Amino acid sequence: MTKAKASEWEDLPLDAETRVTSDHHQSLRVWLRMLACTNLIGNHVRQKLQAQFGITLPRFDLMAQLERAPEGLKMGELTRRLMVTGGNVTGITDMLEEEGLVARGTDPEDQRAFRVRLTKAGKQQFQRMASEHERWVVDLFDDLTVKQKTLLAELLTALKRSATRHRLAQSGPRS
Repeated sequence: MTKAKASEWEDLPLDAETRVTSDHHQSLRVWLRMLACTNLIGNHVRQKLQAQFGITLPRFDLMAQLERAPEGLKMGELTRRLMVTGGNVTGITDMLEEEGLVARGTDPEDQRAFRVRLTKAGKQQFQRMASEHERWVVDLFDDLTVKQKTLLAELLTALKRSATRHRLAQSGPRS
């Protein structure tokens, strides 16, 4: 690594990626770079949500799922979409319901299931948060050109397809 290249790493935070050397497989280095970027962006967004709105990222994520489903979602569907346990979804829903941001009711198609939806106040609050959230993310990507962002999105799409294909191949046929 040249001196110029070494100096550009000096101001980067220490994370999982810093343990990687040129001896490691390039795929591992790329994965750890993506992980480091995801963690940096996620931590930034978490801090901003807490500071400006007093809300956690999991609560924001649950509200985002509900915002995309105006008719509401069953608790089980929320659990699948958020990829967390049912207990976590129940706890978050309980808090949001106490604050008047979501409403829970029985599902008209399945009386044994609950359907959760954003209330009017929840929709308004989510719109304020989502607008700021978008601005924060746009700001974090501001140093990249449009061409770089387009290329990055294309490369990540190819990676997602590859990873999905491998996962499906390993899980075998569904019955």
